[in-house]
Amino acid sequence: MPFLGQDWRSPGWRWVKTEDGWKRCEPFSPALEDGNNQLSNISHAVILTGDDEDEEIYSTEDCEFAAKKRKKDHFRNNTDSQCFYREKWIYVHKESTRERHGYCTLGEAFNRLDFSSAIQDIRRFNYVVKLLQLIAKSQLTSLSGAAQKNYFNILDKIVRKVVEDQYNPRLIKDLLQDLSSTLCILIRGVGKSVLVGNINIWICRLETILLWQQQLKNLQMNKQVNNGLTLSDLPLHMLNNILYRFSDGWDIITLGQVTPTLYMLSEDRQLWKKLCQYHFAEKQFCRHLIPSEKGHIDWKLMYFALQKYYPIKEQYGDTLHFCRHCSILFWKDTGHPCTASDPNTCLMPVSPQHFIDLFKF
Repeated sequence: MPFLGQDWRSPGWRWVKTEDGWKRCEPFSPALEDGNNQLSNISHAVILTGDDEDEEIYSTEDCEFAAKKRKKDHFRNNTDSQCFYREKWIYVHKESTRERHGYCTLGEAFNRLDFSSAIQDIRRFNYVVKLLQLIAKSQLTSLSGAAQKNYFNILDKIVRKVVEDQYNPRLIKDLLQDLSSTLCILIRGVGKSVLVGNINIWICRLETILLWQQQLKNLQMNKQVNNGLTLSDLPLHMLNNILYRFSDGWDIITLGQVTPTLYMLSEDRQLWKKLCQYHFAEKQFCRHLIPSEKGHIDWKLMYFALQKYYPIKEQYGDTLHFCRHCSILFWKDTGHPCTASDPNTCLMPVSPQHFIDLFKF
């Protein structure tokens, strides 16, 4: 039985047929009630106030309505599953042809490429997180309802993985910060219909993001007890070699906080010079020279100064690939039905930003 909800973009209520006629079905579960109580404990300051503390964006009545609506949307939105497809690749086409009607959207590609399984692979984890961060910054309004559901389900799995495995929490904190900032801006512009879906669903999602941020803030790193060989037992030249393998300055600083020996190695001028030369061109050095007290160039400060003005090179263990012959986007391990005589010559790795650009029309 079709029914239009308060927002024409919402899917409406869930109805069941009884002997007395059609009745609205509101699913209820103890887990849902616990989730409501947990989210209710989060401060609504970020949602209810803007830049000025006296400026209210939503009234208390709106938030109560959002809490009620959370119960109705629990069955539809709070699920760990996503839309699965047999093929883990997608044909990227930007115009209609006789063989194919319509065009490929960002949301469709996001649903088809199995990012939920990709985050379990350590080679692809950083790649997927970076892609989610780029979508959070500029492409949230381009996602369909199904793509939004998959996006937040994958994000939920990422947060759980970080909490359980304590893997790269800094990267996820940056992602959630960008996502919450973007949502706050977009929710204020609801009068312009910038978000697909009911506004109360987005308010609930913002509350969930605040809950995730609180979980990561309270994350305690477990100290592993190991009687075998440790990092401190390695010789200096091996420790130095490890530091030279890093491509992120923050990773070098973090490792330098482990022991005094690693701190000494992490402050090496030559290490930071190599890092600057890897990420930036020589012309960029000349514009932002930062001499130290002894008259030498402070390469460590140079790196973070240049990072503010220029993008750094990104390194990933595995990325999506695009076949120029077939116009298909896929994970290299899963493959695709290529018709080229030599498929390897047609492959092109796709960076997260390139992935976003493929679906800009």
